Amino acid sequence: MISPIDALQIALESFRTNVMRSLLAVLGVVIGVASVIVMVAVGKGARVQIGEQVASVGSSHIIVVPGASQKEGVHMGSGTVHSLTVADAEAIGKECPSVKLVAPIFGQTAQVVSGNKNWKTRVSGVSGSYFNLREWKIRHGRTFSISEEKNAAKVCVIGSRVLEELTGDSHPIGRVVRIQNVPFRIIGDLEPKGQSYSGENQDDVIFVPLKTAYLRLFGTPFLGEVRIILVQAQGMSMVAQAVKEVEDLLLRRHKMGPGKDKDFTVRSLTASQQAAQRSVEIMSIFLGAIAAISLVVGGIGIMNIMLVSVFERTREIGIRMAVGGRPIDIAIQFLMEAVSLSVAGGILGMILGIAAASLLTYSSGWPVIVTLLDLLGIFAVSASVGIVSGFFPALKASRLHPVDALRFE
Repeated sequence: MISPIDALQIALESFRTNVMRSLLAVLGVVIGVASVIVMVAVGKGARVQIGEQVASVGSSHIIVVPGASQKEGVHMGSGTVHSLTVADAEAIGKECPSVKLVAPIFGQTAQVVSGNKNWKTRVSGVSGSYFNLREWKIRHGRTFSISEEKNAAKVCVIGSRVLEELTGDSHPIGRVVRIQNVPFRIIGDLEPKGQSYSGENQDDVIFVPLKTAYLRLFGTPFLGEVRIILVQAQGMSMVAQAVKEVEDLLLRRHKMGPGKDKDFTVRSLTASQQAAQRSVEIMSIFLGAIAAISLVVGGIGIMNIMLVSVFERTREIGIRMAVGGRPIDIAIQFLMEAVSLSVAGGILGMILGIAAASLLTYSSGWPVIVTLLDLLGIFAVSASVGIVSGFFPALKASRLHPVDALRFE
């Protein structure tokens, strides 16, 4: 029986003789493998990106907003109903055992001016616990003191994007900015957090004491109103219990009886994270399937080229059989040629795919992850495509009758 080395040498000689045809046969596999690598890498990168973004927001966090959710009837967005108060937030912190930290928030978009520069950004009134709850580190300076919160001091902590747009100063402590034409002194600036999983730039924000937001900036129909209550559970395993405790407490405090629409909505960020991850997984599967079709098309191309090769080399096959070549030897020879084409295409496709993924990472900043296990799996698939696509041509070649093959013109 022909040895694998001899079969490989014959395959390489055939490639050298028909360079253009071999390249065309390999091209489909190259494109298919490269596409699969990029799609898998992008999908994994998206999952990592979403995980990092949710972690920056806080995966054990719960958001309480005014208004009923869409599932409960008419949707009433945050700010349309004034149903949450600082007292609600304080009660959540005291009476819900599964809750670790609570931070009420009140604010809106405002124009901020520094010198001859101005910027429209979110200005949020928060308590000092907010920064601990968000695990948001101060780069320079400090957060609000108790006396500043109590006395509605005109001080602020500034996000990195606002700092970049307004001052560009790496040490802004003590600088004065005007929010709604009210002067505020910067006492701290924050470490960058980047985008949230919803695409919002978390660094495009200024924080002021909660009472300052009421009295100095935005006003409110009644003192103590909040737009959002941000809650942190004791841990990931306690999120569901914390949601139930918060809902039960607010139902009692707001005197919401059975059958009555709630005037608040409690949302867990864990559910949002899971929904985002599922969307990415579905999209990754969809794109991966499209890329896999390219690989199958490449395999069909190899099969067509090998069938043409069998037709063109029929007389050669007859000569090999006449000098003692067995059908199994002929089959191995053509199968080796098909596998060699597929493997060569797989190697070139992996190189092209890794280069494309690296270029995508460099140009967009999006994390693209390619692991050795992925490459080995894709390489095995490309080799399998060669075996499958070469099987029928090899079988056809091995079944040729020597006399008929020798008489073929």
